[in-house]
Amino acid sequence: MNLTDNLLGETWYWMAWLIWLPLFAHSFWRAPWKRLADSEQMNLWLGMIVALVLLWSLKASAQPGLSLHLLGANVFTLAFGPQLALLGLSIVLLCTSFNDGGAWFAYAANALILIGASVAFSHCLFQFLVSRLPRQYFIYIFVNAFLCGGLVILGVGCVSTFLLAAAGAYPLSYLLDVYLPYFLLLAFSEAWLSGGVLTLFVIYRPQWVGSFDDARYFFHK
Repeated sequence: MNLTDNLLGETWYWMAWLIWLPLFAHSFWRAPWKRLADSEQMNLWLGMIVALVLLWSLKASAQPGLSLHLLGANVFTLAFGPQLALLGLSIVLLCTSFNDGGAWFAYAANALILIGASVAFSHCLFQFLVSRLPRQYFIYIFVNAFLCGGLVILGVGCVSTFLLAAAGAYPLSYLLDVYLPYFLLLAFSEAWLSGGVLTLFVIYRPQWVGSFDDARYFFHK
């Protein structure tokens, strides 16, 4: 989803800014910046931003505001936590908005949907599942990485669909017929992207994944 500056009414955009700015400030203040003091972690964080800028640039769009592309938010959130993920994805959206010619008034609304919602879904799913499922490596890979990657982008699709309908940008029936179903295809691809990347990370560089702990997933009894 990539909203244009005139797709929703001004009230919706101003409300988005009123929500986004405190959320961004809170994440900036609470972010574990000490982790990025390590050059390897900083390079990984910046590398993920660059990779996602390229990924977000590969999108399909039939109507204004109805763009479809993969997110990678589940990987970012599980690797760096919600605060650093939100800040990193904000840079990704900033770069892609600049490349697309800049829908700056709609930036906050796009950020709340593409970033705020995806990071929140990813973090909440992880917290919910880790407290209820056994601490096993395969559960982390197939549930937290693969399954949750797909669920996150489905959640973003539902949020964007009902926001566009509530704002009167498109009829709900139209969105349910020609927009939301494509998120099922995206969910499958996102699950493979998230699961594949995190699998490689936890096998070869487990220190890159902040939510993964060798002692808990390999040696916990």
